[in-house]
Formats: sequence, C-alpha cells, structure tokens
Amino acid sequence: MTDLLNEIADLKARENAVILAHYYQDSEIQQLADFTGDSLKLARAATTVSQPTIVFCGVHFMAETAKILNPGKRVLLPDLLAGCSLADSCPAAQLARYQYMLRENGRRFQTVTYINSSAAVKALSDWVVTSGNAEEIIRRVPEDSEILFVPDRHLGQYLEEVTGRKMILWNGACMVHEIFSVGDLLALKRKLPQALTIAHPECPANIREQSDFIGGTEGMLKYVAKFDEPADFLVATEANMLWQLQSKFPRHRYHPVPGITCACNKCPHMARNTLEKLRDCLANHTPEISWQPEFDRAREVLQRSLLN
Repeated sequence: MTDLLNEIADLKARENAVILAHYYQDSEIQQLADFTGDSLKLARAATTVSQPTIVFCGVHFMAETAKILNPGKRVLLPDLLAGCSLADSCPAAQLARYQYMLRENGRRFQTVTYINSSAAVKALSDWVVTSGNAEEIIRRVPEDSEILFVPDRHLGQYLEEVTGRKMILWNGACMVHEIFSVGDLLALKRKLPQALTIAHPECPANIREQSDFIGGTEGMLKYVAKFDEPADFLVATEANMLWQLQSKFPRHRYHPVPGITCACNKCPHMARNTLEKLRDCLANHTPEISWQPEFDRAREVLQRSLLN
C-alpha cells in the first residue's frame, strides 16, 4: 500500500495534477485527495485550481461537470464505467420528447435538473441543482412557471415539501438511497433511542419522515458540528460518508442505516474507482473526458446555476 501511495504522489507531482474526491469514495482515496466534498463543493473547487490536470475520483457526470467548467484542462476519471443510476434513469432523448409533449399541451415550465445527470440532459435544462443549493434555485423560478424536476423523484418530493412549489416529477431514483430499510431504521431507533437520524433528501419519504435532519452531505457535516457533547447519529446515505464524519468529528458515534439487502449501502459505481486505477490514469493520461458538442450549452446552465 505504501509503495502504491508513493507512486501516486510521484505521478501527481510529475503531471502537475490535482485530485478531487467525492465523499462517497473509499476512505483511502479521500485521504490522499487535495479536495473532498459533495457535487457542489467539488464543482466550485474545480474552477479554482491552477494545475493543468484534474483527476476526478467520483462518477462520470462529476468528471463531465469538471471538464465543462474547465474547457482548457485535462480531466481524468479513474474508471470511465463509474456511472450513476440517476443519470441513467433520464436519457436526453426521452427528456426532450417529454418536454416537447408538455409544450404542445400548452404547459409553460422551466426544467430544473439535479446534477446527477448527463451533460446532454443539462443542456436541455434551465437550471442545474445539487442537494446543497436546490432549495435556493427552486425559489428563483417565477411563480407563473411550472417546474419540471428531473431525474430524482424523492429529492423532488422533498423540495415540494420545503418550498411549497408543486412540480412535475421525473420517475428516477438513486439505487443506493432508495433501498434503505425503514423497518431496520426503526429497529435501530429502538436500540439507540437517544440517537439522531440524519438522511439525504434522495431517500424516500418513509425514511425522511423518521429523520431529525434532512440534507446533503455538506449539510450533514454542518449539522453534526453543532453538537459539542458526544452523540449517536444514524446515517442514511452512502456508507463512505461515515469516514468523513468520523474524521472531522470523532467525538460522535455514527451508525449506518441498513439497506434492505445489506448491513450498509455502498454505491457500486463509486467503488469502481480504486487506488490502482487512480495510479494508472495518472500514468497513462486516460480515461480522459473529451469535449462534446452539448458541453457548450451545458456550460451556460452550470455557470448560472452553480457559480453565480
């Protein structure tokens, strides 16, 4: 392991590269990253780095976003097959047909798209949001315009609740957050009655209803930071987030909320990135995210939504 870490460090220096890692990456990748964060934090961080090469340890749409916001930089992704179930649930051609149908029926709407989507879908959108800025963006949409929210129906339902805006919801969901077991959560709450439950808004309503705090990963960190005395937290999000919570606030105890079929939920797409693949992509300059025609329009939307 030490030799591998030294190899990565040497290659990073040779290539003058910067490593960005999402909170859902394995702990060993988060530990060596220059920046860790959620999608919003990392998208913004990508625009501030001076290095010519960005290695994005996350999933494909995140690396795409980094390239879109940094056209002149080389953006590498350790595994090009690191995808996203939410992005897959909303193909651009299908969204375009649905938008056309709505317009043909006289519906006036703006399309608000969760960042967990392809660049082609972002190019069809009026706004792109993360769990960290979605509520703020929703409130920017004029009241006389309907909102088509894609692709996560659970996040959309949550935003309906907190903003009071009724939306047209696309029928997508995150494969990790959708399979949390409310029965197991209730059993954990009985076992640890003093514990507080924190849940990602991608979780279904039955999990959110049992939670003390609902928010994205950055929101979870801020919430936990408020508690000075040691406390127990039941965490309903991707299991690697527990390492980030533990490393920043070790005074607390963190318990993963089980999924229906396993003790904890890990994203199989995030797990495709490994230290070996990180080393290889630095050494070989591949897989690289190349510029696509739809990136120009997606860039306009991303800059307006995330950077302004």
